[in-house]
Amino acid sequence: MDEKLKIKISIADRVYPLTVDLSQEEGLRSASKKIDVMIKQFEENYAVRDKQDVLAMCALQFASQVEQKQIDKATDSDETIERIKRLNILLDQYLEN
Repeated sequence: MDEKLKIKISIADRVYPLTVDLSQEEGLRSASKKIDVMIKQFEENYAVRDKQDVLAMCALQFASQVEQKQIDKATDSDETIERIKRLNILLDQYLEN
């Protein structure tokens, strides 16, 4: 069983106390830093008045990245299956001779 750890994560100038598995700490801290970097980029590049708008844009950006990875993975899987089918045909042809 993983050891629990109490940490504080800062996002958009707000601190969030969390109790997490020790194995999750690094990922959460890294995600928090990436969110803050993205917030700064949005604030510098767009006329955003409200932190909620910036956070919504960050959420959309991260969610779209996850979705795109799933789409890419599905495409890669389809291509891999097709290659395996072609290899099986070639092997069958070779073994028949």
